[in-house]
Amino acid sequence: MTLPLASRIALITGASRGIGYATARALARAGAHVVAVARTQGGLEELDDEIRKETGSGATLVPLSMTDTDGIARLGAALHERHGKLDILVGNAAVPGPSSPLGHIDLKPWNDAVAVNLTANFQLIRCMEPLLKVSDAGRALFLTSGAATKAPAYLGPYAATKAAMETLARVWAHETERTPLRVNLFSPGPIRTRMRATVFPGEDPDTLDTPEQVAEFIVPMCAPAWTETGKLYDYKTRTLKSFQPPA
Repeated sequence: MTLPLASRIALITGASRGIGYATARALARAGAHVVAVARTQGGLEELDDEIRKETGSGATLVPLSMTDTDGIARLGAALHERHGKLDILVGNAAVPGPSSPLGHIDLKPWNDAVAVNLTANFQLIRCMEPLLKVSDAGRALFLTSGAATKAPAYLGPYAATKAAMETLARVWAHETERTPLRVNLFSPGPIRTRMRATVFPGEDPDTLDTPEQVAEFIVPMCAPAWTETGKLYDYKTRTLKSFQPPA
């Protein structure tokens, strides 16, 4: 049986834990060769072990901080040299930023949130677009949050950077709508992750879905059979929404 993502090259950021980790495993089970990017070497090695157990082959591990824009550019060059293309880009890496009133937030944590949640994804677009366009069915998916539109109190850096990232994805979807490249957003909602526990420490994690459950909905949006672009999938409501403005 041919797997749905056989021979596809998939790059996932923030792959050492949480949704990124689960998505990397799910993409590998579907046949993709995973290029896993994260800061944590130990988490990447654990991911590789799991992928080898499940599929019989390993992943390409890239220990890299999303604040290293030159490193992202070098990764693009390395993928070009090794594979000549990229089929799937999953922009998952993010930081929550400080939970504090805006007026109490120092500039450094603000800049850190901008660097990881926004600038890194801009650099990924710049460096990976040529490779995605070589693919016969390039797919780009960025994870977002309801905070981007709800603008909750005390989560200003996270909400603002996710809103800006959504706009970035919308622009890219418009620019590439006449190409085979499809660009979409995925909003998982409250999920049982370490980052969620950091922001909401009093929440019962057993009331939340797991990253593995979410990953099963991400994989189809990375497949050649997925033809929608410029859409946002809301996992909580299981609905696909257009983020094009009304006529």
